[in-house]
Amino acid sequence: MARAATTADAFNAVAEPRRRQILDALATGERSVNDLVAALDLPQPQVSKHLRVLREVGLVLVREEGRRRLYRLDGRPLKAIHDWVGRYERSWSQRFDLLDAVLADLKDEEAEPDGGTDDDE
Repeated sequence: MARAATTADAFNAVAEPRRRQILDALATGERSVNDLVAALDLPQPQVSKHLRVLREVGLVLVREEGRRRLYRLDGRPLKAIHDWVGRYERSWSQRFDLLDAVLADLKDEEAEPDGGTDDDE
């Protein structure tokens, strides 16, 4: 069975942890391949391979400055991921609210006096 292409969309591209590291590094500004190699302690061919995938899905833009290529983040393709996760965020918030209520009840129970029971009997 053939493996799905990692360049199909932003979801697949960011599924790879090294690509997320590259995006994190580019979130602070434009960088060259050599800057990324040094920052991430990865071999240059591996960084270049991941940059190619990120470029193909539109997450990274490149501009040439003399002989150097400078890469920068383009977050627009991340909107699809943000929108998708947003649907689940509502559910998480509701669950956390319920958990907060349970924890508050438990805390109140701990703070209440015994109700007059005598443990010495």
